[in-house]
Order: sequence, then structure tokens, then C-alpha cells
Amino acid sequence: MHHRIGGRKLSRPTAHRLAMYRNLVIDLVEHQKIVTTEPKAKEVRPLAEKLIGLGKDGTVQARQQAIRMIGNKEAVKTVFDDIAPKYADRNGGYTRIIKLGYRQGDAAPIAQLELV
Repeated sequence: MHHRIGGRKLSRPTAHRLAMYRNLVIDLVEHQKIVTTEPKAKEVRPLAEKLIGLGKDGTVQARQQAIRMIGNKEAVKTVFDDIAPKYADRNGGYTRIIKLGYRQGDAAPIAQLELV
């Protein structure tokens, strides 16, 4: 049965998929926007939102959770010091997905994930 199982597998083994999500979140933090396929953007969005929420919390425990979540201390420092203070008065919705059309080679739907 497949009840109450969420998320997309994206034709990848679990470890590869989770590493890809981490890399996409790190790139989003570093560059403020990324262009990827629409399903990947939809899967990465909750992770980025949660990371920014931890940054808004600002505690040592939240920082440790963020490091555990994405494994990149520089990206976590950027979130806590630069990105999270911009969203101090915002209760969510830190990211936006803009559909860009279809990729030339395989007609995959392309989207831009950016910080609002």
C-alpha cells in the first residue's frame, strides 16, 4: 500500500535524492534563485522554508539543526546572518516558484525558485 507516503522519488535512490535536495537548498541560499525542473523546485521549497524559519529562531539549537539539515556551515551562516533578518516580520512564504516553460532537450518543465 502507498497510503500517507508523501514526496516525489524523482527516479533516484534515497541518498542521491537527499543529497540533491541539500545541494539545491545550498545553491538557493548562495545565489538567491535557482533554475531547475518544476518537480525539484516543488520538493526543495519546504526545505528552504524550514531552513529560513530556523534562521529566524536564531538559537544555538536552531543553528545546529540547520547544519544537520544541509551540512554546510557557510550557507547556514548566510541564512542566520543575512537572509533570516530580512524576513523577521513575515510569517512564511519566503520562496516563490516561477514557471519558465519547457526544456529544449527533453521537454521537462522548468521553473525558477527564488527568495521573495
